[in-house]
Amino acid sequence: MSKTDIGIAIAAPGGYALDDAALSRGIARLEAQGITVHNYYDSGRKFQRFAGTDEGRLAQLNAAAEDPDCQIVIALRGQYGISRILPQIDFRKMADSGKLFVGYSDITAFHMGLYQATGRISFAGPMMCDDFIRDEVVDYTIRQFWDCLQGPTHRVRGTAEGNPQVDVRGTLWGGNLAMINHLVGTPYFPHIEGGILFLEDIAEHPYRVERMLLQLQMAGILERQSAVVLGDFSGYRLAPADNGYDFDAMLAFIRSRVSVPVLTGLPFGHVKERCTLPFGAPAHLRSDAAGFDLTVTDYPLLRR
Repeated sequence: MSKTDIGIAIAAPGGYALDDAALSRGIARLEAQGITVHNYYDSGRKFQRFAGTDEGRLAQLNAAAEDPDCQIVIALRGQYGISRILPQIDFRKMADSGKLFVGYSDITAFHMGLYQATGRISFAGPMMCDDFIRDEVVDYTIRQFWDCLQGPTHRVRGTAEGNPQVDVRGTLWGGNLAMINHLVGTPYFPHIEGGILFLEDIAEHPYRVERMLLQLQMAGILERQSAVVLGDFSGYRLAPADNGYDFDAMLAFIRSRVSVPVLTGLPFGHVKERCTLPFGAPAHLRSDAAGFDLTVTDYPLLRR
């Protein structure tokens, strides 16, 4: 699809860019496709481990939402930081801007707060760092992003052995497991019945993943869902003390403890090949022995 007249605003509510030259190349690559890029991140305003002070990062987000020449607001990166500004975000203003907000990882908290406060759908998807700044961009990740925003229907295929057969419909929601657990009991946690909950995380040992899933179960959240779909959980190292307790052992235990089907194989998480998922949209999940199909409809599209 032609990208002429598309406007993208870059905001950094969390971490800063580790390679300013690579970011510049990524912006130039988008501009070469006819995309207008307004970068509200200023590397000279870094503060501690963040892309600016709390006030500065909130100002970036507000400026991006107010930009009349941009339809998409994409996060610079995740890391950590949005939790510090959640109480100051005007989610009604974000929703009324009509912008398509995109990001994952730490940005999960923004998706959660936006949907809880306004019901507005946003997008768990790529970020500038590092999806758009790679020497060679990953075709699947970028194609998923543009195909999803173009719509009107978005499909994701997942494959893994041992998944249960399911055929369910519900609200698609989720993201980074640690961030979702972090928001339990806060005003930013949406109450979703019969949803399709997708989860991922990075560098979390299987016992920590189990502990977080059990917290969601004991809080009554998992049991309210129609299905749970797991993406990538990598970046950890097993120790001799684990004595055979690995991700598969954890998964088997969780499946024995929860009443909802738990699937694996979603191409989402801290991986190069990542699908884009509209947070809060109606979805249909169907699985069999060969894999599963997730079909999403009725979400905001890119308007030009």
